Amino acid sequence: MRITLLIALLTLSTVFSQTADEKQIKAIYDMALTNGKAYDWLNHLSNQIGGRLSGSVQAQQAVDYTRNQLDSLGLDRVWLQPVMVPKWVRGTPEFAYIETKPGLTTNVPICALGGSVATPDVGIKANIIEVKGIEDLEKLGIENIRGKIVFYNRPMDPTKISTFSAYSGCVDQRYSGAEEAGKYGALGVIVRSMNLRQDDYPHTGSMSYGDTPVQNRIPAAAISTKGADLLSTTLQLNPDINFYFKQNCKQFDDVESYNVIGEIKGTTYPDEIMIVGGHLDSWDLGDGSHDDGAGVVQSMDVLRLIKASGYKPKRTIRVVLFMNEENGLRGGNKYAEEAKSKKENHVFALESDAGGFTPRGFSFDCSDEEFAQVQGWKKLFEPYLIHMFIKGGSGADIGPLKDEGLVLAGLRPDSQRYFDHHHAENDTFEHVNKRELELGAATMTSLIYLADKYGFGIQKKIKG
Repeated sequence: MRITLLIALLTLSTVFSQTADEKQIKAIYDMALTNGKAYDWLNHLSNQIGGRLSGSVQAQQAVDYTRNQLDSLGLDRVWLQPVMVPKWVRGTPEFAYIETKPGLTTNVPICALGGSVATPDVGIKANIIEVKGIEDLEKLGIENIRGKIVFYNRPMDPTKISTFSAYSGCVDQRYSGAEEAGKYGALGVIVRSMNLRQDDYPHTGSMSYGDTPVQNRIPAAAISTKGADLLSTTLQLNPDINFYFKQNCKQFDDVESYNVIGEIKGTTYPDEIMIVGGHLDSWDLGDGSHDDGAGVVQSMDVLRLIKASGYKPKRTIRVVLFMNEENGLRGGNKYAEEAKSKKENHVFALESDAGGFTPRGFSFDCSDEEFAQVQGWKKLFEPYLIHMFIKGGSGADIGPLKDEGLVLAGLRPDSQRYFDHHHAENDTFEHVNKRELELGAATMTSLIYLADKYGFGIQKKIKG
């Protein structure tokens, strides 16, 4: 009889708790969709400030703007965390053409890869050799590459439904292509843009020379997908064509910038910290609305929605707007370094850095036990068409925090259009849908609410 009564009481308690959670989450979604601030904040970041490349004037303007907005929310604390970041400048617009015969040229759209060196003032013109990936260089050998421009033309795999998996499958040629081609005597590299769509927008992105001496570094540029297809077809018809490109980029000394941080102090476990964030910097070709202005304003709105809902968090909830994710990850590394040096106890971290499209769910970097727990929350999200809870992966900026007992998560929006805009000139405000952006903010807030209210299994064991 006692066992039956206990089961009944536990069942009633679960039902009551579930009903309370449903009401709280509905209130969060209602507020985000009727009185959200994310879209207005993004409008200012994108249209009044623009592209926010690390070390630029615009990056500093974004720091000042977001700090002021967080100050206006009445948080318990708002501050700037200094961090040294690289300063790379694109310079005057790049120029390139295919030369099939002397004097017979066709212009193609290119852009310098972030961190690349410039070409000589007169540019580079040479024969070009096409490869499908870095592994082809060894097969060709130095005798076939020296004195030529290497054209990396492995496309993103359109059969992969996860476009991030398609991106991962070919981004090595962008990141390490110049370093590797330089070892075989190449004069420069041209890389097919990481884009599933056929268009005329070249997509920039970070690249590395590894430990290559400065004097041996060769220039690297991305070519649009249409330009890449034209170049490949032209090469098939005439392997002896020349390619010309000119770019004027320059690397300067590191400069000081900041992570922007604000927090609501926890009422019960103030020393347990949960963070939500995105990266404040962007590339310079567009205005960085999807990558990652969307994640920044969604993360800011999480704290506003928590306060507006009347919910008093048990744990400290902190928004972190990271600087320099795009070409260095300095902000994420600095935040983790200081957190560990201060022995701060981070228990949960959520990042939004996959665009402002319709939210579909989350990825979690956690134990099997913790993942089973978050899967128990899945039914609370189903009325909002959030159905994808997957184990594995979170976000670049929160990755350096990884430690036992810390659950990492990433918001996962629909990714099918993301790489149409990623690192390109068309990553602009008009391509962000207000309702989709607000749904993402509400979805993130709801997960933060649940993580704060219930904590996680391993954390409970440590407390015990």
